[in-house]
Amino acid sequence: MQSRDGRLLCDLTQSWSAVGGGVGTYLRHKRRHILAETPHRHLLIVPGAEDSVVEEGRTITATIASPRVPGSPNYRLMLRNGAVRRVLERFRPDLIECQDAYNLPWAAIAHARANPGTALVAAYCTDFPVVYVERPFRKFVGPALAGAASRLCYRYCGGLYRRFDALYAMSENGGAAKLRELGLEPEVVPLGVELGEFTPERRDPAMRSAFGAGPGTPLLVYAGRIDREKRANVVVEAFRQLPEALGARLVLAGDGPLRSEIQALGDPRIHALGYVGDRDLLARLLASADLYVSGMADETFGISIIEAQASGLPVVGVAAGAMVDRVDRSTGRLGPVDDAAAMAANIVEVLGGDHQAMRAAAIDRARHYGWDRSMERLFGHLYPLAFRRAGRRVDGAVVSSNGVLAEA
Repeated sequence: MQSRDGRLLCDLTQSWSAVGGGVGTYLRHKRRHILAETPHRHLLIVPGAEDSVVEEGRTITATIASPRVPGSPNYRLMLRNGAVRRVLERFRPDLIECQDAYNLPWAAIAHARANPGTALVAAYCTDFPVVYVERPFRKFVGPALAGAASRLCYRYCGGLYRRFDALYAMSENGGAAKLRELGLEPEVVPLGVELGEFTPERRDPAMRSAFGAGPGTPLLVYAGRIDREKRANVVVEAFRQLPEALGARLVLAGDGPLRSEIQALGDPRIHALGYVGDRDLLARLLASADLYVSGMADETFGISIIEAQASGLPVVGVAAGAMVDRVDRSTGRLGPVDDAAAMAANIVEVLGGDHQAMRAAAIDRARHYGWDRSMERLFGHLYPLAFRRAGRRVDGAVVSSNGVLAEA
């Protein structure tokens, strides 16, 4: 289905949560951009509690009944490709962007094969050969077999993504470099943050006091899922190794299976808030802290890192994934993965260093990651590229305006 004035653009993903998440943040912002800045329509296909289709103006939201992911109650496994295909056939989008690498891309590929001219875009949102294969397998089968399994998964990625008209990663070290090693040609389309929303001006002394942090007390913050994949446990372990004389406090903004374990420690210096859905509250929390800490080794972009930097926070993290692109010695410190002692040492070093210079550098770094830049790259370059390539598959037919999306 295509309206006279614009195209129907579809996002297909199971990486969807009603209460946050990087992909969810991206998709919500993209929908707002489509409605405010383009004549196009938006079809979103995500997992849910039941099959449903809701049409509102230029938006269509289809949920596919899907079971919950064990241990991650806010996420669901969307395995019913037949149901996905029926939604795609009903609405016939002009472009499908898929943010997963598992079963759903094959539903999009099959639909495009049956409907020539449908443009296919793939987003590399999770470095799954490492996150879900190599690291977990290493514990049970050793590094050699785990590495071999990971290499097989990367070969799968190479075969899968060659079937798409355009492919993008969100950062160089968070995916693009690995995809190029497979002979692919990914674009880099960074995500963004609301720069007017996350700012040091949101600093709130009363909020600091509520966490026991006076003017000279370091307040550390982490925002994200409280689980082992995000390594919230490493952050807590590093915090508990800090010198007691430092008097630091730690706030964890997020929910997950480790939250109850952290609360059970009974450490009055640690505040596990649960999920913070109020963006204004999250912005005040970040601006009121002194340092952002994360142990996540496999970020493909790191929205929380940029939000923290926009709020004026130096970052202590790990030298892996997209953090390598986000943090240098002017904005924080990076250490080995899963090394709580090294993380604690880096926290002490940053807090004892030129904190104001790091704050200024962090704010300057974040200015490069506004959503306008992300959407310009997506709608001004990547989607037109996908339409041109899709058009060539239809007997050399020329897509309208040589593949350029209709002007708003």
